[in-house]
Amino acid sequence: MIASTTSSMSAFLPEQGAVEIYGDPATVTGGVFAPNGRGQATERGGIDGVEVSGRWAWGSGTQHCAWVLGGASCDDGTFRLCWFPQADIHFIDTWHTGGMRGSGSLDYSVEGAFVPLRRTIQPGVTRPVVDCALARFPNFTLLAAGVAAVGLGVGRRALDELNDVAQGKRPQFSSRTLAQSSFTQIEFARAEATLRAARAFLLDELGMAWERAEAGDEVTVERRIGIRLAATHAATAGAAAADAAFTLAGGTAVYDTSLLGRCMRDAHVVTQHIQTAPKLNEKIGKLMLGLDDDVSMF
Repeated sequence: MIASTTSSMSAFLPEQGAVEIYGDPATVTGGVFAPNGRGQATERGGIDGVEVSGRWAWGSGTQHCAWVLGGASCDDGTFRLCWFPQADIHFIDTWHTGGMRGSGSLDYSVEGAFVPLRRTIQPGVTRPVVDCALARFPNFTLLAAGVAAVGLGVGRRALDELNDVAQGKRPQFSSRTLAQSSFTQIEFARAEATLRAARAFLLDELGMAWERAEAGDEVTVERRIGIRLAATHAATAGAAAADAAFTLAGGTAVYDTSLLGRCMRDAHVVTQHIQTAPKLNEKIGKLMLGLDDDVSMF
């Protein structure tokens, strides 16, 4: 997901930089948008660029990336996203977590890395070099939808696993399988409905926004708010589905060998992400009620 959302930024790079980074279709990129870097405008060998130092957290998948992106506030007053070759990156082993362990979302840093301007863009300032619907789609909106999709996928996996377990497991002191339990049947149906409804809500909002982008129109603030509401709800629904599956499976789920324990932990990491955290509902509700607030990160 991170590789996909990061590579969508390629439409904004100057052609030379885009070919340099994405010329190989197998290239994987990742990184963090946050302006944790500090850049100094300079030139090397007659090439204009910025010299960047900084450290970023939540660098999901970056160890697998040929190029790693990081945001930097520069001394010329610009905010730039900079693409660094992996050779410039120092990885810091911070990712010791309860969930999403496989994402490898550790910290990374650069020290005095030179980035030619052709490998940078200014969010909100740089216009797309390639005119397409994806380039017209708001970057943070796309990222929020991607994070939410991960949560929905985890919830889906948890319910599928519960279904498999329920067919054969007979709880202690019971002659019936979990699947034959009325409590399991009711709660499974409720969790399934919640997860499917959340998925449909997100796809519906994305579909309406995508139609505007394909028509060449700007995705309105109203549509962006709708997607953020759906994405935040989807993350919560994914966690609720994983929780329900974990609970219904009984003691089986508490062992490290159980996939359901992993799903529960992973789903709750999604709800902690800044793009889908439940606390966003306050800002979303405020905007839906017609009150002013900053929507630059929407």
